[in-house]
Amino acid sequence: MAWITAALIVLAVLVALPCVVLFTQCLVAALPLKDRSATTDIARPDIARPRVGVLVPAHNEETVIRATLECIRAQLAASDRLLVIADNCSDATARVAAESGAEVLERNDLARHGKGYALQSGVEVFQIDPPAVVIIIDADCQLRPGCLDALAVQVAKTSRPAQACYLMTPPPVPRAIDVVSSLAVLVKNRVRPLAMAKMGLPCLITGSGSAFPWAAIQSRSFAGGNIVEDMKFAVDLALAGFAPGFCDRAVVLADLPDRHSAFVSQRRRWEHGHLQTLLAQAPQLLAGFLKTGRIELAAMMADLAVPPLSLLAATNALAVAATFFWAFFDGSWLPAGIAGGAAVLLLASVGIAWWRFAREWVSFRTLLSVPVYVLTKLPLYAGFLFHRERTWIRTTRGSNAGGTLD
Repeated sequence: MAWITAALIVLAVLVALPCVVLFTQCLVAALPLKDRSATTDIARPDIARPRVGVLVPAHNEETVIRATLECIRAQLAASDRLLVIADNCSDATARVAAESGAEVLERNDLARHGKGYALQSGVEVFQIDPPAVVIIIDADCQLRPGCLDALAVQVAKTSRPAQACYLMTPPPVPRAIDVVSSLAVLVKNRVRPLAMAKMGLPCLITGSGSAFPWAAIQSRSFAGGNIVEDMKFAVDLALAGFAPGFCDRAVVLADLPDRHSAFVSQRRRWEHGHLQTLLAQAPQLLAGFLKTGRIELAAMMADLAVPPLSLLAATNALAVAATFFWAFFDGSWLPAGIAGGAAVLLLASVGIAWWRFAREWVSFRTLLSVPVYVLTKLPLYAGFLFHRERTWIRTTRGSNAGGTLD
């Protein structure tokens, strides 16, 4: 029976490692440590705000894009550019964008559709008169004041990409699952990247509000079929010496989908894509670290290796159940001790993140619905094994929205 104990130890350790990473990130983010990233005072005279080109990929966004473009234009300088790529649209997205003062590129290529191809077309347009910094904003987002300036200055200072704090707001009448989902996005898109920044380490690109120096983006391609091209692109850039940093002062907001089907579709794409990228890119980061000794590659690999919180909670519960059953049956308590310790770290991580960053808008009673949230997502992870998401599906945000290439 020793081999069963050994197998359970391996299982418990594999589950515990991402829990250790997550706990460390949540703890560091909550502590009053100075941010060692380049989120700097944009008023400093020695840091000039560079010329910016904003790319907005859009697919059937006529109902929401005007508000987004107005928000972006309010933050543009006279020499900046704003380009909307209307990708295979069947509505008035292109017309509305032009009326809102943006340059518009219309794409009609059903064989090559999706955000990656749209962005690549936009970068090719900028080749003629390239800006110093390219910022990507989804067509259904709102920018907090100073967002573009903060991103542009950070990129100018570091010559590396920067990711804004990209958050999801629940619907006007939210269900508990909507609030918990927003909390999960907060942990993934703010708490964890903030910790990496405080430790002087890179972060993953999490979506809307990503900014790139022209030197990093001009010779690389977005085009392809990866359903979470942001995450994959971040790894590619890090391997090339352009590891992204987090910019907490730049805040981008988007509405959480209020239709259940859209919510499930978005989560399936995000989380299947995360797992696909983890399996494909983590070995590349490990190889890069072993070859070069660059600590940022090891840090990014550890960050990428933390699976979606629901999956981490589900696998942790499975490990606890299996190891404690074996402990009572065989008397081997080491696997149970490791799995139980990982469970404590996971609970502490969620508790720290909630207390420090979300308790004002997430009640403790709502927090108790997290196990239900985890259970509702188990079919999604089963789908990764048997019916994996491999195609681009746009997300419908609201009852009247067309969708977004996020």
